[in-house]
Amino acid sequence: MKLSEFSYDLPEELIAQHPTTPRDNCRLMVVNRKTQTIEHRKFTDILEYFGEGDVMIMNDTKVFPARLIGNKEKTGASIEVFLLRELNAKQKLWDVLVEPARKIRVGNKLFFGDNDLVAEVVDNTTSRGRTVRFLFDGDTNDLLNVIHRLGKTPIPPYIRREVEAQDKDDYQTVFAKNLGAVAAPTAGLHFTRELLKRLELQGVEQSYVTLHIGIGTFSPVEVEDLSKHRMDSEYYTISDKTSELVNEAKRNGKQVLVVGTSTMRAVESSVSAAKFLNPSQNWTDKFIYPPYDFSIASALLTNFHRPKSTLMMMISAYMDYDFMMHCYREAVKEKYRFFSYGDSMLIL
Repeated sequence: MKLSEFSYDLPEELIAQHPTTPRDNCRLMVVNRKTQTIEHRKFTDILEYFGEGDVMIMNDTKVFPARLIGNKEKTGASIEVFLLRELNAKQKLWDVLVEPARKIRVGNKLFFGDNDLVAEVVDNTTSRGRTVRFLFDGDTNDLLNVIHRLGKTPIPPYIRREVEAQDKDDYQTVFAKNLGAVAAPTAGLHFTRELLKRLELQGVEQSYVTLHIGIGTFSPVEVEDLSKHRMDSEYYTISDKTSELVNEAKRNGKQVLVVGTSTMRAVESSVSAAKFLNPSQNWTDKFIYPPYDFSIASALLTNFHRPKSTLMMMISAYMDYDFMMHCYREAVKEKYRFFSYGDSMLIL
């Protein structure tokens, strides 16, 4: 398929700038792939679609405050450093993006806070990418504590406002556990602890994978021919316990609900020849676009995604391109809220 096929018109006012309060009070579009029908529901109505023996798989990655605002040595020019991933804990090397990139060169020192943290640029990686070494006395935990104190929540650029204190909680799932993501697994943002408890009381098993979402999630596709696009690698972990729960549900003919595209990417990266889920720890650069034969999910929960995004392409592969485009046009017509803080879609 072609990149241009994944374009649609979205009024600016439908891009959610804040989440619904409470978070499980958002809208839920329920779509059926077989009958190609649409229902307009509330998110809490998800309780009606799953029951005893069904399994949910969620991504328990935890977002860290990846945006650091500082100053360049000598000139004092304001700079932003977006932390992507730790490369070497012992040497305190990190892969980052910098802005404005043209002013940041190898050898420059960058200062954050009241000189609480200093970084030296040691390499250029891409036009905006750099490798920096933090000049810091202390271990990784000490460094992360300083980053947490100085850093800002990395809300996406289409949220056109300054970061607010509430974003620290809003842009994190209630089940977030393993630190390492620079973007939230947004389909999971709609769950409250109360709703998860109600699902548990209905007999729905809750299982977790970890996939640390990187900046590649937001990187634009720049080739018309999708087969030529390459995804950034992201690290994921699938436990024995999760694999056993999912595979038992599949053997018993129960539903497996995958919560979010990042979770889908993890599970589809670790499938056996018999189409069961394998436990694993690995990096994945899997790019899912039509046509694609899914192995694990009988249902998918997701948000409404940006035009021409890899996330939208995965949804198209799961539910049929023409039906997906119809659902997106319906969402615009019905004034659903889009993107990270927006409403949700359940695909059955």
